[in-house]
Amino acid sequence: MDLAFTPEEQTFREDIRDWVHANLPADISHKVHNALRLSRDDMQRWAKILGKKGWLGHGWPKEFGGPGWNAVQKHLFEEECALAGAPRVVPFGPVMVAPVIMAFGTPEQQQRFLPGIASGDVWWSQGYSEPGAGSDLASVKCRAERVGDKYIVNGQKTWTTLGQYGEWIFCLVRTSTEGKPQTGISFLLIDMKSPGVTVRPIVLMDGEAEVNEVWFDNVEVPANNLVGEENKGWTYAKHLLSHERTNIADVNRAKRELERLKRIAKAEGVYDDARFRDEIAKLEVDVVALEMLVLRVLSAEKSGKNSLDIAGLLKIRGSEIQQRYSELMMLAAGPFSLPFIEEAMEAGWQGDFPGGLPGDAPLASTYFNMRKTTIYGGSNEVQRNIVSQFVLG
Repeated sequence: MDLAFTPEEQTFREDIRDWVHANLPADISHKVHNALRLSRDDMQRWAKILGKKGWLGHGWPKEFGGPGWNAVQKHLFEEECALAGAPRVVPFGPVMVAPVIMAFGTPEQQQRFLPGIASGDVWWSQGYSEPGAGSDLASVKCRAERVGDKYIVNGQKTWTTLGQYGEWIFCLVRTSTEGKPQTGISFLLIDMKSPGVTVRPIVLMDGEAEVNEVWFDNVEVPANNLVGEENKGWTYAKHLLSHERTNIADVNRAKRELERLKRIAKAEGVYDDARFRDEIAKLEVDVVALEMLVLRVLSAEKSGKNSLDIAGLLKIRGSEIQQRYSELMMLAAGPFSLPFIEEAMEAGWQGDFPGGLPGDAPLASTYFNMRKTTIYGGSNEVQRNIVSQFVLG
């Protein structure tokens, strides 16, 4: 195992860094570095810039129009984007559904859907979780009944991230109730502009509606929007999740936010406090340890060996680190982190109150939002069970 980057990889990193700095809009970078609200236009603008370069699908093989990078190159690209203040690529299209369409879709589906994903023109959403099927995803009840050359879909999805922007959604739907729950699930692509699709916002602790409920009321979906075989959707869902092995740790954002924490602590005068600096040091040690764990996985993939099956462990540590740095930022700013007024911030106010710094205004919002990280993607309690089963048998 070699965790040092080769000279070729260092050159690749520098090339990526130069391109990102030359092409990332300054207003978007400013928002990301200060945790200010990103609009749909902000996220879409960056996606289209990457798409024009052919890098929105940076994990895609060359045969489907991607750059064909290896695991280390993909990691370096993501790290340079994060450190420069680029928005994280909204993963539902290029990272999640695209690999499923590549692996299991028909040539017609690949020609129809992949170009819009690669260019950033089409916004995809994920339809997995339901009120009674979160960590226990095999319990999905959203029903799709085959009638002639179409499916009639009825049911509900929930916690649909950024679903208010969605134009298409990939869904796990139940097409059979026979046998094990996993055997009756299918993978369906649904146009969110179809009659009968309703998106309802879920207002979170920070006042945002980042997640949504999506309702399907007799929605007609062409049968040729079925990916792969009917009742084999569980297999395709597992394939999709395998593409989130190291991304779920979000170590690149953690490194960027660690530097932001230091800036806030210095600006607020608490960096000189030995106890507070100890907390920053402990966090930095954990971030470095997480990065080493990610690099071990990348080293195994690069050498062609079986990568460590530790996605659950990456998720646990990554989500806990996100909560810790958001909490320390809020503690550093003290009472100046509290004046979070949703309506005022929506109108453009970002914290220009007496004695406060503009970067303090979103701190409470970020802290509240990060409470979700130990729940989504499979709660950490469930992930610990999975990790213990893998390690102990």
